[in-house]
Amino acid sequence: MALFWCTEALPLAVTALFPIVLYPMMGIMDASEVCIEYLKDSNILFIGGLLMAIAVENWNLHKRIALRVLLIIGVRPALLLLGFMLVTAFLSMWISNTATTAMMVPIAHAVLDQLHRTPTGKDVEEGSDNPTFELQEPSPQKEETKFGEKDNGQVHPVPAASLEPTAQQREELRFSQGMSLCVCYSASIGGIATLTGTTPNLVLQGQVNSLFPQNGNVVNFASWFGFAFPAMAILLLLSWLWLQILFLGFNFRKNFGIGGQAQERARAAFRVIQTEHKLLGPMTFAEKAVSVLFVTLVVLWFTREPGFFVGWGNLAFPDKDGKSMASDGTVAIFIGIILFLVPSKIPGLTPDPENPGRLKAPPALLNWKTVNEKMPWNIVFLLGGGFALAKGSEKSGLSEWLGDKLTPLQNVPSPAIAFIICLLIATFTECTSNVATTTLFLPILASMAQAICLHPLYVMLPCTLAASLAFMLPVATPPNAIVFSFGGLKVSDMARTGFLLNIIGVLVITLAINSWSYPIFNLHTFPSWADTNNTANCLATTPRP
Repeated sequence: MALFWCTEALPLAVTALFPIVLYPMMGIMDASEVCIEYLKDSNILFIGGLLMAIAVENWNLHKRIALRVLLIIGVRPALLLLGFMLVTAFLSMWISNTATTAMMVPIAHAVLDQLHRTPTGKDVEEGSDNPTFELQEPSPQKEETKFGEKDNGQVHPVPAASLEPTAQQREELRFSQGMSLCVCYSASIGGIATLTGTTPNLVLQGQVNSLFPQNGNVVNFASWFGFAFPAMAILLLLSWLWLQILFLGFNFRKNFGIGGQAQERARAAFRVIQTEHKLLGPMTFAEKAVSVLFVTLVVLWFTREPGFFVGWGNLAFPDKDGKSMASDGTVAIFIGIILFLVPSKIPGLTPDPENPGRLKAPPALLNWKTVNEKMPWNIVFLLGGGFALAKGSEKSGLSEWLGDKLTPLQNVPSPAIAFIICLLIATFTECTSNVATTTLFLPILASMAQAICLHPLYVMLPCTLAASLAFMLPVATPPNAIVFSFGGLKVSDMARTGFLLNIIGVLVITLAINSWSYPIFNLHTFPSWADTNNTANCLATTPRP
């Protein structure tokens, strides 16, 4: 399965189905046991989270949020980079990083058009209409490259309706490159902040619950957010500084748009954003309803079983041990069902034009046709295949065997182990799917941690975060591919920028796992729920530093 996932000889989801056939034939697990792994609670959480994301995207709420924040931040070069990175990272926390990138890149290019043209009086007063803002079909294949540059060996034509940038200066091209890269990088960075932000986070939760059933729900929405959000914020800030230095230089007076001509161009670009925001009109009932349900979902996630105070799950739905019987997946599906019930307009006495004698009910916020078109069902199977692979490794004894082979690492300091793991995963994920990478490595790392009496999360958390550090190659992650398809970028540009960003990311993850993650996950001791043959010996020894 590892070989097939790395080479993509078969679709990833098809490879993930191998355990259903092979485990019973090899006498590892019964077919009924294997099939249960394909729809665990983490898969349900993934589906429920995506139902909300699809509703946000379906009613264009994400575009309203993006334009509103850009109006607040402003359009001076350095602040423009920061604004796009903040918006993209925030949206990527809740909706697909691919959808976020596909929406933000055309907006970025439209604003750049205004910044790189000499503004006329009409531009400054009204803001020019730009066809790049047509986001009804955000697929990158349907967009033409803006610069007419060579892209993957082919020259794409420039649309007749767009501005002909034949005399574009080199510094303007560099700023355009920096703007494109800031969108795809912040989409990958933002996803690590929430449990549902990117699939590897859910893989971690599923693997921990599968390998350690008595863990007491140690990885939930609140605990993950407390650990990952500070790391995301630090990495995003450092990425902004690095992109600013690399593509704008050290002239901070110029970067922040202090100067007559720069201010004129900034005003022209600002008018474009303002015009597009006005075109959205006032918030509709559907947008308000989705916003309320979205906020409700996040609040319920945070307060279900936060750990540092008694949550509503512990009070309303406790089991015999006082733990919440409702999970994050329960909450996500509950709000998802409501999306199919709440109407998209205030119900009224509207006659049905097809049946004059009857009243017509408004459509719901979500319908199954929309969900079926936008739901990535392949990821559901991919997640399930990973959980089945981990369970099979445990049942067959492979995990224990691997752990025994890795016991020499007991003499290596824990921070060094975490740092090496981050480097290894960050390199590996450039060439393979981040979901496949975490699926393959997490069970091995859990076995290693058990064998050397180290808290399993101390090595599993860095592995999960490092899987999102895919910054160097266009094929590493869909956001990179989308940005690269717009043109104006070479592989060398992305590799040069992403190399140092990978190093920065590894250092930030190392800092996170050796500082604020300790009190959140109690990493200074070997937990009793990591039950193995040598648990008694581990619990009796002094905790590793």
